[in-house]
Amino acid sequence: MKVINGIKKYGSEYIKPLIIAVIFAMAGSIFTIIGPDQLSKITDLITKGLVGKINMASVWHVVIFLASIYVAAAILSYGQGFIMATITQKFTQKLRSNITEKINNLPLQYFDTHNEGDTLSRVTNDLDTVGQSLNQSLGILVSAVTLLIGSIVMMFTTNVTLGFTAVLSVIFGFALTILIITRSQKYFYNQQNKLADVSSYLEEVYSGHDVVKTYNYTDQAKTEFNQMNDDLQNNVWKSQFLSGIMQPLMNFTGNFGYVMVSVVGAILVLNGHITIGVIVAFMIYVRLFTQPLSQITQAFTSLQSAQAAMQRVFSFLAEDEVVDDTDKRQDLSGTKGNVEFDNVEFGYLPNQKIIHDFSMKAKAGQKVAIVGPTGSGKTTTVNLLMRFYDMNSGRITIDGVNIADMKRSDVRKQFDMVLQEAWLFEDTVKNNLIYNQKNVTDEQIKAATKAVELDHFIETLPNGYDTVLNDSVSLSVGQKQLLTIARALIRNAPMLILDEATSSVDTRTEEQIQRAMDKLTSGRTSFVIAHRLSTIKNADLILVVKDGEIIERGTHDELMSENGFYENMYNSQFTK
Repeated sequence: MKVINGIKKYGSEYIKPLIIAVIFAMAGSIFTIIGPDQLSKITDLITKGLVGKINMASVWHVVIFLASIYVAAAILSYGQGFIMATITQKFTQKLRSNITEKINNLPLQYFDTHNEGDTLSRVTNDLDTVGQSLNQSLGILVSAVTLLIGSIVMMFTTNVTLGFTAVLSVIFGFALTILIITRSQKYFYNQQNKLADVSSYLEEVYSGHDVVKTYNYTDQAKTEFNQMNDDLQNNVWKSQFLSGIMQPLMNFTGNFGYVMVSVVGAILVLNGHITIGVIVAFMIYVRLFTQPLSQITQAFTSLQSAQAAMQRVFSFLAEDEVVDDTDKRQDLSGTKGNVEFDNVEFGYLPNQKIIHDFSMKAKAGQKVAIVGPTGSGKTTTVNLLMRFYDMNSGRITIDGVNIADMKRSDVRKQFDMVLQEAWLFEDTVKNNLIYNQKNVTDEQIKAATKAVELDHFIETLPNGYDTVLNDSVSLSVGQKQLLTIARALIRNAPMLILDEATSSVDTRTEEQIQRAMDKLTSGRTSFVIAHRLSTIKNADLILVVKDGEIIERGTHDELMSENGFYENMYNSQFTK
């Protein structure tokens, strides 16, 4: 049902061309069905001529008519194939676009709870399967069904006895094929899921290759991969074996039909009930009858793969999106940067609160540091501020405006964000720095890179600022982080979030990044999450968070004088 509803929703615009393709396929098949009747006429004309004179005019008339209908059938078949290839690829293209749009509209919580490789597999493997399977099967299925029905009609019209002989001789094989199709469906669905698991695991192991090598996990990784690969192979083998035995089964059924028609037909000819031309026609009808049976089984096999893949695609497209906020009208202009958390509470699950009664005020231009043990809710706090998540209760305001009354995009315009993992994409240094910004001058770019002390390094690259950052360009973790800080300097949003921006670099690089961050935070309200407490000693306000609650607050000197949790955390970093 999910697949049918998904096709209705995303494929309705292709119904008309699909109907045209169906008409073309049916017409081409009908022309093909007419052929054996004409061959029967030619056979009878030649047979009569063996004991007299062959009527060549009648023969040529039938030949020309036969050639015409076969040419027409070929043209219609080509047209049907062209239309089907076009609409299946358009349909796949539309699904790919919808999935990309869906990814942009999904809440952050979805990516926190779903495997990245599985999501990517739906965009690649599943969509490719949908496109190929539909293209290979839909047109064939329509033609085959038309041939099947038409050949049955023509057989019974020509001779009832031979018609029953042909149908009854293949009906058992066809019934057995249908049974196999129904039994093999689950293996096609498992095949797509197992393929996603393998893709996901390979992506995970490849991205963490250094860790795998460092911890000598290679053998275990191979074992785990082999287990997953065996599971995939097992389901692929079962699905392909069950679909593969259908072809020889239908070949046997067709050959058995030939034998029965030949035997019964010979008896009828000897008794004078039919002519030899009827047997010739029936031999072709049996082929036309058994061939679509074979094609139908192949088409169903392909459609099973498409159905399994579409089920995964439509399941993804049916995921809940972030709540639409286009109706929000509140906006900020001339942002000062006064931020207030008022009794904020939040939990990923209804009965599991992570943030409890969180209240604080940050004045414009202040540097606010949020520190605490791992899992205390530091990053969750800034995620609420950026509206990556919506709080369960309480309110967050910027310059007195509730962010819940603003569009998410407008809230995020107020912040630059530098994360622990520096994100760069395969493009030029310049395009990485001006990411999605308009009217940025070369002078602004050079000023930003000079501010983070990276201008000299960039100028030593093969093409300077036009160097494409790919595997051939080696950048250290610190250099990547400095580039993201320069990007934030260029964007120059009113406020700033730094989330563990120096946790992955050495002490010397940390000092360089710290100098860059001091320039970045100058005059802007900034929220800094840090494990290295030495980097936030100059913060105007330090919030100590534990189990989602603020347990201490103040400046560095104030907190050190209290001899509390912060003082213990700070001193523990220098204890050997």
